[in-house]
Parts: sequence; C-alpha cells; structure tokens
Amino acid sequence: MEMTFRWFGDQNDSVNLSDIRQIPNVKGIVWTLLNQPVGEAWPEEEIAREVSKIKENGFHPEVVESLNIHEDIKLGKPTRDDYIKKYIDTMEILSKHGVRVICYNFMPVFDWIRTDLERPLEDNSTAMHYEHKILDDMSPKDLIHNMKENTSFELPGWEKEKLDIIQDLFKAYESVTRESLWDNLQYFLEAVIPKAEELDIRLAIHPDDPPWSLFNLPRIISNERDINRLINLYPSTHNGFTFCTGSLGANRDNDLVEIAKKYVDHIFFAHIRNIRYLNDTDFVETSHRECDGNIPILSVLETLYRNDFKYYIRPDHGRQLWNEECRPGYGLYDRALGIMYMNGIIDHLDKEDKK
Repeated sequence: MEMTFRWFGDQNDSVNLSDIRQIPNVKGIVWTLLNQPVGEAWPEEEIAREVSKIKENGFHPEVVESLNIHEDIKLGKPTRDDYIKKYIDTMEILSKHGVRVICYNFMPVFDWIRTDLERPLEDNSTAMHYEHKILDDMSPKDLIHNMKENTSFELPGWEKEKLDIIQDLFKAYESVTRESLWDNLQYFLEAVIPKAEELDIRLAIHPDDPPWSLFNLPRIISNERDINRLINLYPSTHNGFTFCTGSLGANRDNDLVEIAKKYVDHIFFAHIRNIRYLNDTDFVETSHRECDGNIPILSVLETLYRNDFKYYIRPDHGRQLWNEECRPGYGLYDRALGIMYMNGIIDHLDKEDKK
C-alpha cells in the first residue's frame, strides 16, 4: 500500500506541499481542481500546472479526489450524455498526466455532512461531529434558510453554486428512488468504465457519509450489500470503491475487516479515519489511534496488508490541533500524526513478515 496525502491546492489549502514533504513515507498527493465548475471538462493547462507543482515537490499525482458527478447524471436527465462526455474528456487528459485512480461519489445534492465542524474534545482539540437529530428535525426549507443566513452552517463538500438551485434540486429528487438512482449509476458506469479500462484508470466510488438517507434523498453505497451490487453492476477490474473506514464505520452493522478482506481487489483507495460512537447514530471524529474511537484501525490495516492491498491509502479527517487555522478536518498536524501511527503499524507488519 502506498501512503498519500490530500491537498486542495495553493489557493484553497493552509497546508503547503513543502510541509507535506517533511512527513515520512508520503509518496503521492491526492489532488483536485477545486474551483472548476462541476460537470465541465477540466482544462489541460490547469491540470498540467497542478501536476507540475506536485512533481516538483517530490510526489506523484496518481490519485484525483474528487472529479465530481453532475446532478443531471444522478437524476438521469437527457442532458446526462453531454456531462458524461465531458467526464470522459477529463479522464483522458488526467490519464495523459499520470492519474491512475479517480475517487468520486454518487450522493444526491450533498457530499459528506457534519452538524458541527469544531466540537471541543477532552484534550482541547476540536473535531467534526455528527448529530442526527439536528438534520432529522430540519426540512429542506430550514436547511436552505440556515445556509443563506448563517455562515457558520457550511456543509463540507458543498458546491456553493448549488445554493441558488437547491430548491429545484430537492424538487427534482422527489421522483428519484433508490432503484432509479442505481439505474442512473449503472448508466454512468456503462459509459465510463470501458474508457477507464482503455486508459487504465480505476474508478473508486466513495461510500455515503453518513451511510443513511437525509432529507428523504436516496443513498445507495452504505453497506456490504451495496458494495457487492456496485461491483456486479459492471464487472470490471477498473470498477471499485474507496474504502472509507469512517463512512462505512458509521453504520454499526458493517464489518469493516470482513469488507476489507472480501473486496480487497476492488479497493483502489483507502481513507483511514477513526470515529467514536455517541449513540446509535451520532459520532465524533477522533485521532487515528484505535483506542480513541470505535473503528478497528489495527485490524483493518493488517487485513489490507495480509491480503496484498496494492493501491493507495491516506489519513482521512483529523482533529484541529495546536491552534492551527485550516480547513476543518484537513489540518497538517493531526493527519501527520495519523500517518506516523499508520507507518508504525505497517513497519511492525513488515518486521513480522521477515521473521
């Protein structure tokens, strides 16, 4: 497995590539063009510029996260073919510049959601927190109001250009069921996987986060059954998923070790994150150290290692430490600590193998 680190670009990240260079064993940068409109093809000159920066700092650019899916594709609108063509156009350019894995998601309207971005922890650090009742008590109308009136209520992963059309999006999804969303995902995969095979790019869908429906929107990548269905939707060595321990782990019924073992050949990217359960639905993010939360980090890493996981891994969300000003969950310090924790586990497994 190869260690990587997510970076949002010079204009959108408090962390510098030169800072990341000082973390031992980081080989690649997981990157994106954050300011590109969703659905439009990425300009090659901007791709080349970003890749050049990454390489100049001693990293490879082999993983992109996220090349987002336009809502018209998820909704199955007639315009989806044009957006799929643009998606493929971007894949072709990314392939020319060394990209080998694309992480994407198929979550309607939102990416991942938290209700508090800076919840204080016992050690005086802060972390992201999810309280189900807050969202469960909201209507889409309440959500729109909060997002327009309260700048602190900013959802991570939110594409701000959607704010003006969010009411229309909710309306459009009223007729979309889980089965029709599956149909629309299959349509997308049937169009892009043959090109992915040709380009030798692996597509790794990210699980729903949290892994259940919100605002009556369907979600379809939430458990082992969904993962199995995804893989069989378009059987291919280039159709797989991102194994996110925090997202899948929020569903208490998911056996993360079993999923890692059973589907290792279709895991092209792994996000290692720890969370602590507060009740049946609520959780707070913690350090990567296993005993600080409820995710079996040690067993997951050992399972990936023993089953010859050969793709990419990165620390996922971290706490905000030592007064660092950063994107919530994406500071330098705690993710660096997470890498060193994982490095220690991997070094131990290497040593055991050599006995």
